[in-house]
Parts: sequence; structure tokens; C-alpha cells
Amino acid sequence: MTLDTHAPDHLAGKLSTLDRYLPVWIGLAMAAGLLLGRLVPGLGGALSAIEIDGISLPIALGLLVMMYPVLAKVRYDRLDTVTHDRPLLISSLVLNWLVGPALMFALAWLLLPDLPEYRTGLIIVGLARCIAMVIIWNDLACGDREAAAVLVAINSIFQVVAFAALGWFYLSVLPGWLGLEQAALDVSPWQIAKSVLIFLGIPLLAGYLSRKVGEARWGREAYERSFLPKVGPWALYGLLFTIVLLFALQGDQITGRPFDVARIALPLLAYFAIMWGLGFLTGRLAGLSYERTTTLAMTAAGNNFELAIAVAIATFGVTSGQALAGVVGPLIEVPVLVGLVYVSLALRTTFPEGRR
Repeated sequence: MTLDTHAPDHLAGKLSTLDRYLPVWIGLAMAAGLLLGRLVPGLGGALSAIEIDGISLPIALGLLVMMYPVLAKVRYDRLDTVTHDRPLLISSLVLNWLVGPALMFALAWLLLPDLPEYRTGLIIVGLARCIAMVIIWNDLACGDREAAAVLVAINSIFQVVAFAALGWFYLSVLPGWLGLEQAALDVSPWQIAKSVLIFLGIPLLAGYLSRKVGEARWGREAYERSFLPKVGPWALYGLLFTIVLLFALQGDQITGRPFDVARIALPLLAYFAIMWGLGFLTGRLAGLSYERTTTLAMTAAGNNFELAIAVAIATFGVTSGQALAGVVGPLIEVPVLVGLVYVSLALRTTFPEGRR
């Protein structure tokens, strides 16, 4: 089983050492981040000194570098084949905006009934649908890049329109109906729009312009054979860089409060597994191809941790339990979704078009 992370489709199989040992590099990046956080006490403060929309500037740059190569691969002239796929679009909307938030609400209350700060933080994570890192998980699993671009764009629109309203419903209204403890969320649509514009708009525009200018100058075949293999590895460099910084920023919290991290991790593990499973099962039942089934599953399982962390910090403070829950989100998501990439590839042979 192999990962085709940066070669065009017709060059599949020519994998670099970076691709072949991806889980090893991610594990080392996580360990390096934790070690840095412990050995360099002032590192977290230095990384947090400059922020973009509540996210450390170095982490923001890592995310942008990570997303650009994948979005440069998208064949934007094929997006209409995705927008006409009603089973895919409807399934994605239902999973992301009805099932996902409700599931996280249920898991948070079921598994953290005595920890209101962490519970609120997890509910915020469940409301923030993925628009960034899912791009690379989908690409690693050989999902449909065009479908991922469309679904991420739809999630972005819904986030701007619905995030604040859903936060009010799941933190205040629904708990009130059920006789549970209520909380409040102070977030504006503009704050969410800024997150979308920064973490999706910039790399999407760069990827689109690269494709447009590159094809006009060299032609599609030369663009995909010459340019993409050169920029492709930067997606994984950006991913590893981001992972190191995320773990370094929270090294003290993670190693100093292991029991709390474990309590937060449990509902997250259940959430990622259930959402991915529901997405994959839905795709199979809807008769989607492997590529689009995988894209549906990955976009259902991933979350926009950039937005969740920014909202938690802005509303409750940087040292709050809500912020810690938001930070633990990507720390659990990274290894779990890497594992689900391999599960997806293993299930590829169960699709007619995936059999060899």
C-alpha cells in the first residue's frame, strides 16, 4: 500500500522516501514538537507573539504552504462535474452540518459531563467544519481533488452563515431544552469570514492562478509533469512544520496535564472514527466512486481547528479549558486521520474501479 502524495495521476507509483515513510515523519514531528515545547520554555510565547486571526503566524504560514501544492493540482475546469453530483453534495451537507455538530454535542455531554470548559471547547470544534488540513488528507488517500475543492468551498460558505447560530443553539438553546448547563458564544460572522479568507482564500487563489498561468504558458501536460512534482513535496513539508509547531506550542499543557488531555481525546477519537465511517458508508450506499467516497468521508471527519482555536481564545481566553480542548483537537486529528488514510487505501480494492 502506497501514498501518491504529489505526483500527477499518470505518474502514480513513483514515490519518494518522504511519501513512503509518512507515518514515521509525522510521529517524529509530534515528538520533536513536544521536546521543543519542554526544552525551550519561551518558545510558545515567541510563536504566539504574532498572530493572524488568533492563530500563530508561523503556524498560519505552515498551513498556507501545506495547502498550496494540493490546490495547484486541482483541475478547475472539471469542477462542474462535482457541482452536478447531487448525492455527493447533499450527503456532505447533511453529514457536516446536521450529523457532525449533533454527534460532537452528544459525545461531549456523554463523556465529559463533569468538565464544562472542555465540553464547550469540544462542541466548538464540532461546529467548525474542515476547510484546510482535510485538503491534504484527501490527497494522501487519493480522493477526488476537484470534489474536495467544491466541498471545502461549500463548508466555508456555511461556516460564515451558520457557525454563530449553531453555536448559540448547541451551547444555549438545546442544553436549556434538555435541562443541562448552558454556555454562550461571542463570535461574529466577520471573524469567521476572516478565517475562511486567510486559510482557504489565499491558497485557493494561488493554486488557481498557478494552474491558469502554468497551463497557458506551458500547456497542461508540461504543467503536470514538470511544475507539480517540484512544488508537490512542499505540502508535506508544510504539514510536518505545522505539526512540530502545534505540539511545541502546547508541549507544557500536554505533558503537564496528561489526564485532562486523555479525557478530551476520548470523545475526539470516537468522533473522528464515527464521522469517517458514516461518510464512507454513505458514499458506498450512494454508489459513489472510491475517489468521491473517500473525499466525502475525509471532509466529514475533519474539522477547522484554526477557527475553533481562534473562537475559543477570543471568547474564553488563551489559558481557558475551552482553548485547550480546541488545541487537543488537531493533536488527535493528525494521527487518527493519517491512520484513516491507510484504511481508505486498503478499502480501495473493494470498489470495482479500484480492483487490480
